[in-house]
Amino acid sequence: MTSPLVTILDDEPEIRRILTETLEDAGFRTQSFARAREFEAALNRVTPDVCLVDLSLPDTDGLALVHRLALEQGAAVIIISGRAQVQDRVTGLELGADDYITKPFDPAEVVARVRARLRSSPRTAAPASETARFSGWTAHFDRYMLEDDTGAETPFSHAEGEVLRLFLDSPKRLISRAQMQEALGGAAGESFDRAMDVRISRLRTKLREDPKNPRLIKTIYGAGYIFLGDVDWA
Repeated sequence: MTSPLVTILDDEPEIRRILTETLEDAGFRTQSFARAREFEAALNRVTPDVCLVDLSLPDTDGLALVHRLALEQGAAVIIISGRAQVQDRVTGLELGADDYITKPFDPAEVVARVRARLRSSPRTAAPASETARFSGWTAHFDRYMLEDDTGAETPFSHAEGEVLRLFLDSPKRLISRAQMQEALGGAAGESFDRAMDVRISRLRTKLREDPKNPRLIKTIYGAGYIFLGDVDWA
């Protein structure tokens, strides 16, 4: 079985060296890039399993790149950045990143985060079907697209897809924060909770939910969430 491929985009040579050596020692294949244009050209040839992306890049806006990756690639996207402000984390997660690691970092933590993303990735743990129908919607997980009953399509990110899949796999059952953390990986705590809030909010928007009274994804305060739709995996 081929080892998972991790791509690294960072303009600091020492960061690329540390990440490459640590990930390869842990059994991953790697490709590293100093410029976004080289990185994006490589994506036309191969789809990695996980992308590690710095935000401070010399030739592009890192946040815009993360957003494109989240919508267009099947890979998990982990931001590795020196920007440690809460707003930077929130923005990165809102744009579709799966995780956010601040510099300086422990290389072992990066390996653990990568492994957590792979455990929850649809590419490594896909169900029998990649299409689910519910409440006038069709979710196409093979191409990260929501389709309404008129045929209009709305893309969703890898991170949003993980949460949507979790709901669709367990309709009309309470899913606690602890269960979400166990299923999706990542360290428990405020950062994970904020990431889940962002993803669920974005899913509600794409499903045209009333934020004050959502009909599909219900919040049970102090307990978790319940998905109320009937689901048919095609």
